[in-house]
Amino acid sequence: MSLGPFKQSEAYTFGVELELQLINLSNFNLSASSPDLIYQLNKSNFPGVYTPEMTESMIEICTHVHKKYSDMLAQMYAMRDALIKACDKLNIGICGGGTHPFQFWSEQKIFDKERFNDLSSRYGYLAKQFTIFGQHIHIGCTSGNRALFLLHALNRFLPHFIALSASSPFIQRNETYFNSARLNSVFAFPMSGHAPFILDWEEFDHEYFVKMQKTGTIKSIKDFYWDLRPKPEYGTVELRVCDTPLTVTKATVLAAYLQALCSYIMEDGAYIPEENDYLVYNHNRFQVCRFGMDAEIIHPKTYDPISIREDILSMVEKIKPHTDKFESAGAMELLKKYVFEDNDATFLRKQLFKGCSQEYVVYEAINCFYN
Repeated sequence: MSLGPFKQSEAYTFGVELELQLINLSNFNLSASSPDLIYQLNKSNFPGVYTPEMTESMIEICTHVHKKYSDMLAQMYAMRDALIKACDKLNIGICGGGTHPFQFWSEQKIFDKERFNDLSSRYGYLAKQFTIFGQHIHIGCTSGNRALFLLHALNRFLPHFIALSASSPFIQRNETYFNSARLNSVFAFPMSGHAPFILDWEEFDHEYFVKMQKTGTIKSIKDFYWDLRPKPEYGTVELRVCDTPLTVTKATVLAAYLQALCSYIMEDGAYIPEENDYLVYNHNRFQVCRFGMDAEIIHPKTYDPISIREDILSMVEKIKPHTDKFESAGAMELLKKYVFEDNDATFLRKQLFKGCSQEYVVYEAINCFYN
């Protein structure tokens, strides 16, 4: 079945989804509490959208569609406060971070929902290993063709978002030596990686998507775990590489950066994607997952090495007219601070050294989310 028409959205409007960890406050392990939390939230007037995730130790919150950073930030704070209030009633904690430091996938429970049960049947243990936590950012597009152009142009800048959001240095009590170990779990799925280089929506829909459906390997666009994917029912491009940051402020700043970057790409003709850009895609992705803000990537056009810090700072200056347009100059000042400060992965590592236990790491992650 065809995807059908791409829903037209107002250009550069944006929305955010955050996957969050539910924590047992006695031992700071994950808590299979999402059914109870959802029941609690159903009785409240939650200022956003909440949904279950793959396992019962996770919950996802989603904002409305926004145009301005300040409006997005206000809703993020309101959702955070409502979640904390509901969690307090259940005596559980909640926090960000791309992975929980010491949970074991084998102990997780699949949330009882038809799609999740189907994925568990299809992917086996990978479904429970998908107890990882990411931030997804949606950017509105006026057409399918513009969405595909933007999707492929953004491959040049994906390392920025991986490095800035990285918050998953530990897995199952192990030091991974990665800044974002979470993305290694995503890469295990067969439909991960990047979308095929197609710039025409009709071709993408009928020559690619419909044929993929006929193979029986996918049922819907949700079955593609690409780093970037189109969402025709929303009229957006969805960026999926970010770990969940430790604070909702940082999550909102990253969304504002993407909004202005997309406007810069499309309105200034700043970057024309080519299929050969993907020659360095996996290399660059690995470098920032491994080394975070200390990474050096390869420019996909010139093949010159670039410091990720210098690349981000240079881009913040180039997109200034667009951040001014969206009234997000304050967000960019915070972004520049993030470039020079420890990222969340380094912060979490320092908590381990300070507190001498991974339980203390989770305790500090909760404090970050609450403040």
